[in-house]
Amino acid sequence: MNLVLGCILAYIVSQLFFAFWFSRRVRTESDYLLAGRSLGPWLGTFSVFATWYGAETCIGAAGEAYSQGISGVLADPFGYTLGVVIFGLFFAASLWRRGLVTMADLFRDRYGAGVERVSALVMIPTSVMWAAAQIRAFGQVLASVSEFGLLAAITIAAVVVVAYTAIGGMWADAITDLVQGLVLIAGIVGLFVVFVLIGGFDALAAQPPQRFDPLHARTPLDALETLAIPIFSTIAAQELASRALSMRGAQLARSATVGAGFMYLALGLLPVVIGLGAANYIGADRDPEQTLSLFAQQQLPLPLYILFLGALVSAILSTLSGALLVAGSLLAHNFVTPLLAPRFPHWGEGGKLKLDRAAVVFFGIVAYAIALGSDSIYELVQQASALGSSGVLVLLVFGLWTPRFGHAPSAYAALLLGTVTYLIGADWLQMESPYLLSLALALLGYLVAVPFGRRLPASRIVA
Repeated sequence: MNLVLGCILAYIVSQLFFAFWFSRRVRTESDYLLAGRSLGPWLGTFSVFATWYGAETCIGAAGEAYSQGISGVLADPFGYTLGVVIFGLFFAASLWRRGLVTMADLFRDRYGAGVERVSALVMIPTSVMWAAAQIRAFGQVLASVSEFGLLAAITIAAVVVVAYTAIGGMWADAITDLVQGLVLIAGIVGLFVVFVLIGGFDALAAQPPQRFDPLHARTPLDALETLAIPIFSTIAAQELASRALSMRGAQLARSATVGAGFMYLALGLLPVVIGLGAANYIGADRDPEQTLSLFAQQQLPLPLYILFLGALVSAILSTLSGALLVAGSLLAHNFVTPLLAPRFPHWGEGGKLKLDRAAVVFFGIVAYAIALGSDSIYELVQQASALGSSGVLVLLVFGLWTPRFGHAPSAYAALLLGTVTYLIGADWLQMESPYLLSLALALLGYLVAVPFGRRLPASRIVA
C-alpha cells in the first residue's frame, strides 16, 4: 500500500471514528435525522456548504470546464448557488417554524397522507442518484491513487460511506461536515494558489474567446434549461431542507443557508478556473473526470497532494452521507412507519431508529448498483436534480403560502405530470428543454385540478 492511499484510508477511518463517537448522542429519530434541531451557526453553515459542495463541484465541474469551457458549468456552481441562496431567503425559516422532519411532512399536513407517501417516493430517486454520483467519484479517487480497478474502488467506497452514515446519522454528519469543510477549503485553496504560481492566469489568457462564452454551442433555451434545473431542484431538495430544519432557530436557518450559498460560489469557482486552464498542463485529450486529480498529481508536492485528496474525499463523504440519510428518512419516516405504527402499538423511538438505519443501508446498496452502471458524475447529478423536482417545487410553494388553494387532487396532478413529462421529454423524445416543460405542466396540473379538491378539516391546514 502506498503512502497516499494509506493517508486517505487513515482519514476515512478517522471519520468512521467520529461517526461511532457521536452516535452515542442519538436517542430519538429527531437526533438521528435532524441532530436534535440543535445546530449552531458554525455547524449549520458548514453542514449546508459541505453537503452541497460535492463530487460534481470538484470533479464534475472542473472536467466540464476543461472539456467545454464556461458554457459547461452554468449549472454548477452558478445555478446551484442561486438555488441555495433563494431557498435560504424565502423558504428556510418558513419550513423551520412548522416543526417538520421532512418536506413530505408538510405535504401530509397540507394535502393528506396519500400525497405524503407519493411525494416521498418521487423524491427518493433524486437522493439515491445523487448518492450514486458521489460513490462513483469516491471510487475514481481511490482508483487514481492505487492499483485498485474502478469496480473494486467503487465497492470499497460504497461500504465505507454506508457504514459511516448508518451509524451516526445527522449528528455525526454535522460534526464531520465541519471537519471536512475545513479540509476541503484548505485543499482547494492550496491547489488554486499553486495554479496561480505556475502561471495559470497566463494559461487562461491564451485560451480562445469561445471558452469564456456561457452560450457557446448552446441555444438560449438550452441555457435556460441548464440553469433552471439546479435552481429549482435545489429549492425543492430534501437534503437542503433537512439542514435548515436541523438548526436552532428560524432566523439562523435563513442566515446560515444564505451564507453557505455564497461560500459555495466562492469555493466552487476555483475548480472551474483550474479546469479552464488545465489543458496547458495535463494535455487536451484526458478523461475530463480526472482533470483535477491529474493536475494536482503533476503540480503538487506530496504533502499538498495528500491534502488535496483529503479535500476531495471530504467533499464526497459529506454529500454522500447527506443524500443517503435523506433517502432513508423519506422511506422510513414518511412511508413505512405510518403503515407499521398502527399495527404495532408499542412502536417507539427504538423501532424508528432501526428502520431509519436499515433504509440507509438499503439505499446505499441501490446507489452502489447505479454507480457501477453510470458513465458521468456530472450528468448523473443533473439527471438526479431534474427527476421529480418540478412537481415537488409546485407543492412546496402552494403548501407554504396558499393554505386553502388546492388540495390532494392538485398535488397528485402536479407530482404525476411533472415526473412523467420530464421522463418522456428527456429519455424518449430527447427534447431540448424537458425540465421547463415539466415545471409548466406541473403548475398547470395543480391549477386545473383545484376545482376537484376536497377541503381538508381546518385542523389539518398549516397556516
